[in-house]
Amino acid sequence: MIVKNVRLETVCGVTSKLPDNTLTEIAFAGKSNVGKSSLINALMNRKALARMSAQPGKTQTINFYNVNDRIYLVDLPGYGYASARVEIKAQWGRMIENYLHTSKQLAAVFLLIDIRHEPSDNDAMMYDWMKQQGYAPIIIATKVDKIPKSKQPAHVNMIRNKLDPEGSPVILLFSALNKLGRDEIWEAIDELAGISGEEEDRLNDTDTAKPTSDTPSADRRPRWKDTGRATAKKTKRMQQKRKLNRDKKKSNPGKSKKKG
Repeated sequence: MIVKNVRLETVCGVTSKLPDNTLTEIAFAGKSNVGKSSLINALMNRKALARMSAQPGKTQTINFYNVNDRIYLVDLPGYGYASARVEIKAQWGRMIENYLHTSKQLAAVFLLIDIRHEPSDNDAMMYDWMKQQGYAPIIIATKVDKIPKSKQPAHVNMIRNKLDPEGSPVILLFSALNKLGRDEIWEAIDELAGISGEEEDRLNDTDTAKPTSDTPSADRRPRWKDTGRATAKKTKRMQQKRKLNRDKKKSNPGKSKKKG
């Protein structure tokens, strides 16, 4: 999905009533300080849509982000922060449990795990609880830039063996630093939400919203990658336009302006 507009639409606290949404919901769960806010900001191409706190465990709400008036990305409270009071931990647990158990539009849950460390007991409990509720959690291994690429397969196996050694959970790699894995995560979200490539083309062609300061410009590298599928029409036009501009600069090098 190419993000055209996004807004934080609903914030639910401990005593709040969950919204009765009609759009598909995709939820993100994970331990405090695992990089959930960084992931959501990267997916949205925004710098600070989801607030990143210097104090892990501070977020105590369920946040619903409306994307293109098409789906909701749902940020669940971080769990497992050691310094949090026992009663606060219990509240987070009840909030997450209540949402996962009662949401009518929840299509899938992504569970974030720090690839550097073996999943905690809290991670394992969350994974098992999601499976008991009928979901097949998709694991996102975050902070992959923190370890050498040669060691990443071993760490992925470590996560799999801890959480589901008998099964074959989907594990996607992600780095907030270089946005590695962002396309793969969006592809999974699109599939889970039932958004086809044809629908994306239609939305792109009919969208007339003016870009904001946070919207990526056409000069940046397109988020779409070569997957063997049809290229989005808008992206294809961007690629052709940039190629034409490059060819013009090569044929007229003297027209380039010099700074200073």
